[in-house]
Amino acid sequence: MPNTYYLATNDWLNISFRLCLALLIGAIIGLERQISRKPAGLRTHILVSFGSAVFTLIIMQTDGSQSQSSHDALSRVIQGIAAGVGFLGAGEIVRQSSQESQRLEIHGLTSAAAIWVSAALGIAAGCGLWQLALIGALLTFLVLTVFKRLEKRN
Repeated sequence: MPNTYYLATNDWLNISFRLCLALLIGAIIGLERQISRKPAGLRTHILVSFGSAVFTLIIMQTDGSQSQSSHDALSRVIQGIAAGVGFLGAGEIVRQSSQESQRLEIHGLTSAAAIWVSAALGIAAGCGLWQLALIGALLTFLVLTVFKRLEKRN
């Protein structure tokens, strides 16, 4: 990774920008879910994105070297976030499915996927990849709104 992704321990402005970006990204995705009256709404997506950025920044703050071990540590954190958020998404699917009838119905897949994307974009924000994070958030918002309208037409 280029040196620009790692932070000096006293770079409060850059850290603040990255964390606020993660909040904004989670809000963009969560707002659509909230408007659609989904259980995983605004606060959930903000917290998932923010938490992912915090976990990423912890590694960047504690091991700012460019060694292979720092790359491995960041990789393990990203893998852990992806797996952990997968459990959150599974809980959303199970919770949605059990509320309906006795027959097997699957609900909440889109909300689970949106939570997963929020985590990924939070990681991007934590790494300082603000263009990727913002473009990803806007494209996710478009997918959640535009494609929902297309699905309803069919």
